[in-house]
Amino acid sequence: MTFRPPSPRSLGTGVTAKPSRGQRRSRWFERLMALLALVNLGLVSFDLSYIPWRDVYLKLLPELTTWYGEQFKGIEPHRFTRHYLDTVDQLQDQVAQTGLTSAAAQAILVDLQQQSAAMIAENPFQLANKSGNLERIKINLRDRLGLESATDSFTQFWSYDHLSRAGFGQEMAFFNSRVRPLMETNFFRHIAVHGGFVDRFWRLDLVFNLVFALEMLARSLYLHRRYKNFGRRDVLLWRWYDLLLIIPFSGLRLPWLALSRLIPVTVRLNQANLVDLNPMQTRLNHFLLSQVAVELTEVVILRLIDQLQALIRDGTLSQTLLIQGEGRRYIDLNGVNELVAISQRLINLTVYDVLPEVKPDLDRLVQQTVREAFGRAPGYQGFRQLPGVGGVPDQIAQQVITQLSSSLYTGLRSALEGAGARQDDRYQALLQAFTDSFQRQLQQKGDLQEIEGLLVAWLEEIKLNYVRRLAAADLDRLVEERYQIYNATQTRRRS
Repeated sequence: MTFRPPSPRSLGTGVTAKPSRGQRRSRWFERLMALLALVNLGLVSFDLSYIPWRDVYLKLLPELTTWYGEQFKGIEPHRFTRHYLDTVDQLQDQVAQTGLTSAAAQAILVDLQQQSAAMIAENPFQLANKSGNLERIKINLRDRLGLESATDSFTQFWSYDHLSRAGFGQEMAFFNSRVRPLMETNFFRHIAVHGGFVDRFWRLDLVFNLVFALEMLARSLYLHRRYKNFGRRDVLLWRWYDLLLIIPFSGLRLPWLALSRLIPVTVRLNQANLVDLNPMQTRLNHFLLSQVAVELTEVVILRLIDQLQALIRDGTLSQTLLIQGEGRRYIDLNGVNELVAISQRLINLTVYDVLPEVKPDLDRLVQQTVREAFGRAPGYQGFRQLPGVGGVPDQIAQQVITQLSSSLYTGLRSALEGAGARQDDRYQALLQAFTDSFQRQLQQKGDLQEIEGLLVAWLEEIKLNYVRRLAAADLDRLVEERYQIYNATQTRRRS
């Protein structure tokens, strides 16, 4: 049996006690570890988003982004684009010193034209998956020069005629604002010995793995010393989510699985009282109940009714209820013939409960029937006209019928009570004969098919009229009642 040590939250007594020094120290330790797990999750998220969002990070934190790429991702500026931008800087310096008409400036312009043609032909952006940036550069140059060819656009852009006519300063401002930022996003990434890109983040992540592994080991030793029945396996089962903080996903080249650490981080923040997830849990439970419970209940009930209809249609239910015999394969759980027991129960219910209530109405019905029969008899009306006779026949008939019904009812009760006390074999034989005759008559006269059809139709009406109403139930009221009951039970436990 697994022992789980009690948590401080589960030891509510209804009175807020001042935490001891050891409890305060433990609380601060839990908060520190929770914040450390949060930092680790933040680093993992940053590492996974570094390559896709590197352009954004360069705009926000250029120095940190460049340093991180060099240290952990094996990234360095691409030689081609770096040399291209350095050449543009040389052109600006040369023009500032000797002007655009100098031979040195003209030589740099020719070099830039050649580099532009090579850039379009070789696509140095492909390795960094930045080919889209090269396309944007070509679009910007074509729109600037009004030409269809990107190569011709670069050639004309880096020409003396265009720069002198459009203005060297204005064109350099265009290049630095619309072209240079796109070229600066290009990079070269080294290849590791395993064939993939260099990724040294596992070294940083390993530090956190070791810290949380030591924490789990210390927690295991502490709990084992304090609770003798609490072993290391129980620690793993009790705080299984901490394993997600120990597994080196980055070293195993499964970096995206490291996002599963969101589970232990969330749990730790909640346990350390740094965030309150109870309202979120309440809303989540309400959502699950509202969206799943009704549909699931409706499906289950409809499935049960459909199965019962199928049993009626294929005759399985009628065979189970009506076919008896030793050769029939049927599992009897209690050694009782349920049909005989039901028949006996119906008879007792009729004699002891139903007949006493309907006996006055039954007597009046029989009396009315007898009067009508006498009234149709020849000479009866003339007989009643005789002096001294009058209503004597009606009184005599009423007394006879009342006495007869009382005698029959008393006889039935005496027979049942005597049979019940003596367990008369004749009485049991009568019940068995009644059951057998009832089954036989149902099968011979074809009433069974009609009854089965009525049952199937009745079940279909139940589905349409009652089961479908479950979707319209007041779920908010049910959920509120459920939480009221829960709060009441928790208050009673604390008291």
